[in-house]
Amino acid sequence: MITKKYRRLLIGLSFIICHLSFSVALTSCADLDYTEETTRDEAWTFDYYENGIKNLVFDVYAQLYNNELESNSAYFLAGATDEAQYALETGAVNNYVNGGWSPANPYSNTWTKSYTAIADVNMYLEKIDQTDISDWQYNADYKNWIAQMEMFPYELRFLRAYFYFELFRAYGDVPLVTTTLTNGQANNIKRSSADEIVKFITDECDAIAPYLPESYATEYGSEVGRATRIAVFALKARTLLYAASPLHNPNGDQTRWAKAAEACKHILDNASAWGLKLSAYGSLWGHDAFFNPELILGLGRGESNTFEMANYPVGVENGSSGNCPTQSLVDQYEYQDNGETFGQRYPGDIDLGSVNPYEGLDPRFALTVVKNGDEWPSNGAQKRVMETYVGGFNGSPKYGATPTSYYLRKYVDGSCVTTADNQTTRRHTWILFRLGEFYLDYAEAVFHATGSANDNSYGMTANEAINVLRSRSDIQMPKFTEDGDAWVARYERERLVELAFENHRFWDVRRWKKGAQYFSTVQGATISSDGTFRRTTINRQWNDKFNFYPIPQSELKKNPNLTQNPGW
Repeated sequence: MITKKYRRLLIGLSFIICHLSFSVALTSCADLDYTEETTRDEAWTFDYYENGIKNLVFDVYAQLYNNELESNSAYFLAGATDEAQYALETGAVNNYVNGGWSPANPYSNTWTKSYTAIADVNMYLEKIDQTDISDWQYNADYKNWIAQMEMFPYELRFLRAYFYFELFRAYGDVPLVTTTLTNGQANNIKRSSADEIVKFITDECDAIAPYLPESYATEYGSEVGRATRIAVFALKARTLLYAASPLHNPNGDQTRWAKAAEACKHILDNASAWGLKLSAYGSLWGHDAFFNPELILGLGRGESNTFEMANYPVGVENGSSGNCPTQSLVDQYEYQDNGETFGQRYPGDIDLGSVNPYEGLDPRFALTVVKNGDEWPSNGAQKRVMETYVGGFNGSPKYGATPTSYYLRKYVDGSCVTTADNQTTRRHTWILFRLGEFYLDYAEAVFHATGSANDNSYGMTANEAINVLRSRSDIQMPKFTEDGDAWVARYERERLVELAFENHRFWDVRRWKKGAQYFSTVQGATISSDGTFRRTTINRQWNDKFNFYPIPQSELKKNPNLTQNPGW
């Protein structure tokens, strides 16, 4: 009989483990709090599969979805970077840049969410040998249940490693806990070094990868969205890239970059065999994006239009403007005719006073940003020509209008109708890992490992990797040929353009230790009614202590052995 109560935290996720029909809901989680009314005690839970053991695992998956994905900030740490400005000053994401961030007001729940999930995993791994569903041996699905249960420990170890990556990324040194603890033990544990955390993550990835399938599409229930062998390799590669970056590698140890390059190359070399391939850029989001062949791991959400309401322009019924792309972002898109004249018609040189300053820009611009004069949203009920100029239907001085003259298109499903009547909804998928990222990760790692963007020691040069992305049929941008410092500058722009609003920029600039360069001031633009453009400056607070999150003050009060991150 299991007597220790299982503590869990549900965080309002409707579902994350998705059947091919998107039918699995996380709304009937196991109740481990025994009462005479329910009679659902722990013994019952661990002896019952569908609504017991399996839902314990689902609860941990549910915690992948956190407050950084809520509709008012929607992955959108972007509003704390040079990608976007949140339209309303009351937006919580503004705490990162307006002085509201502190140990007493840590804003992110990364610490609590991650350690709650880790405690759940540790408990389950210690209890797994005590599970017994033999009473169900004559059920037609019994053998399939047993097969799934054999994979659960490896899925949970992946999730534990993923949450440790989130902790490492946000805080650096953090306590490493792999067993259940009493409150007294938990409140006296010390922080382990970031290097120890990285080693734990990569060692776990190496240990569990052989036991997970490449895909669940042919497994029992076809429950795609669960941890796969490919997702394990992706987590390892991304972790090694971060560990090699200046924030965690101040001495520039090239062997760290070499390990990252090898891990990324493993993914690129095997992608085709695994069924992965680059997709059209515009198909990375939308109703069917969960099944995009470029996706390695994503968070699938049920049908809704709350994200659209949060990010449709003011003037569109129920639109709240949300995350408005900046001129700083727009300035990073190259012209398609750059060719040998790269640098002569390039970001920062866009003549906003010309007849059409956006003509000939990288196609990813139009797929990411809504500008003045565009027809948006795409649904017939609400489509109209955007007027983002001062006095325009979608511009200031309307309350909540874009402060940058742009609105967000990427991730926003323009087919959603948000009128008071006859609303429509669509599925949404947030990208955790996709193949395109690892071409960029590989390029960065191999450049620093070899010292050149044209070195072929790993079988593909850094420039060749980037040019694979830029040569997609719907993009077709001029190839990279640079090297040295010029390559680094262009790579950082390319990474911003390709991964815009995918929750990378906030962390990339930190691991590069370039916050003062990119985040101190951000450019917007205003358009007068006569069509005149004017660049504007948005001042932000930046301090190098922001490279790491503050340890929550509440945790420091409970645990005298915890130390605060520098500067906080």
